[in-house]
Amino acid sequence: MAFQCFFTPCNHFAKVSNIAMSDVYFIPYDPAAGTAGLSQAAVRLLRTLLEKSGANLPPDLPLKVHFGEKGNRTYLKPEIYDGIIDYVQAQGSACHFVETSVLYGGERFSREKHLALAAKHGFTRIPAVIADGARGEESVSVPVHLKHFESASIAKALAEADQVLVLSHFKGHGLAGFGGAIKQLSMGFAAKGGKMAMHLNVKPTIRAWKCKRCKLCTTRCNEGAITIGEHPSIDHDKCIGCGACFSICPHHAVSILSFAGLRHALFGGRLFREKLVEYAYASHHGKRHMYITFAVNVTRGCDCEPRPMTTCIRDIGVFASFDPVAIDTACWDAAAKAGKKFRGAEQLAYAEKIGLGSRKYNLVTLD
Repeated sequence: MAFQCFFTPCNHFAKVSNIAMSDVYFIPYDPAAGTAGLSQAAVRLLRTLLEKSGANLPPDLPLKVHFGEKGNRTYLKPEIYDGIIDYVQAQGSACHFVETSVLYGGERFSREKHLALAAKHGFTRIPAVIADGARGEESVSVPVHLKHFESASIAKALAEADQVLVLSHFKGHGLAGFGGAIKQLSMGFAAKGGKMAMHLNVKPTIRAWKCKRCKLCTTRCNEGAITIGEHPSIDHDKCIGCGACFSICPHHAVSILSFAGLRHALFGGRLFREKLVEYAYASHHGKRHMYITFAVNVTRGCDCEPRPMTTCIRDIGVFASFDPVAIDTACWDAAAKAGKKFRGAEQLAYAEKIGLGSRKYNLVTLD
């Protein structure tokens, strides 16, 4: 028996009413048990989700994680996932870590460097896959027909997976306000072009003095928007902003920088949060994803920040649900109760409005 999706598509003019309450399962953090306790709590929560859905594990279950940025110290360490790996393998299924490349430079920009960083951080027990290819060029356009996007550019390996175990770290984030399941579904599932669309709201240009006329970018443009000649250019009337040309150019001739884009990134917080939600909708709708979120090592900043950070509240515990909105709401409420009220809660209201999930939840604490 397969788990059935709770939600149906809607357009951005629709109003959602009579939203059902979703179950969120919770195991409090036990300081005496430490990392081993978190690992076993995650196993118990996964088992609970499978029992409640009546579903079987797929032959190979993707584990969506975050490998941690170079210099960061508070990302979720790979030992936390050992119990889940043991359990999945004991059921006769395989599993693998999966991540996507980032928009900015650094160790996580390309597949080769990203996998090297993952190995350095200890993510070596099972295979690791970068879902959007060598430089973020492998994507699938997923229709959403919402306020900001008609479609979303989702990393190919994740878009093609019917079921993913989405393992999130609840913490703060400069633009989003906070990060959890919704941010993992959106920024974490998006191909590089999707990240560009959410962050900058711009279309790329070609810097002619850097262009070597190799025409590699034209092989990745499905819209025929790129002309390579004496004056290389991108036709913005045809360009859909997928970012494939930016991802594939070996000479860094394709630029995504503009005054309008930077202004949007710095001051477009509300719009950015709505765009996150629409991408999360693209990644979640019609799928059988399961969500487990760790509200431990909670910092004001994101795991993408390349610096050590200190925690801002006590460790809370581990949450699980089929509903990404409900699990994020439960984590947000628990953090507020613990003394840190994060910004960005309006993304939860917008997520509920478009049918991604419910802010109404029934918290079931497992003894």
